[in-house]
Amino acid sequence: QVPLVESGGGLVQPGGSLRLSCTASGIILRIDTMGWYRQAPGKEREFVALISRAGNTEYGNSVKGRFTISRDNAKNTVWLQMNSLRPEDTAVYYCNVLVPILASTKNYWGQGTQVTVSS
Repeated sequence: QVPLVESGGGLVQPGGSLRLSCTASGIILRIDTMGWYRQAPGKEREFVALISRAGNTEYGNSVKGRFTISRDNAKNTVWLQMNSLRPEDTAVYYCNVLVPILASTKNYWGQGTQVTVSS
């Protein structure tokens, strides 16, 4: 029932690193774009990064130069390497994938994984 399974969140000190993982094991159809969003308490969900099936990437301004998104198409897995973490990076991080189905695109979300950056 849950198409995307996330892992890798946790507590880290400012300046530290975490690596998030998301596997779309419940999706059998070909996946197009994969990405990450985050939502901090009291704030709207924010775009973090995306990667096309061909490997083209985009990043939100607040994470450029610090985060790196990657994927393995054969494994239906996307990662988010987060370096130089800041307290303002604290949020629940959600994996997102887009799957073209006929004339439309299906949007799937992971369950979310908590990232806390604190000293």
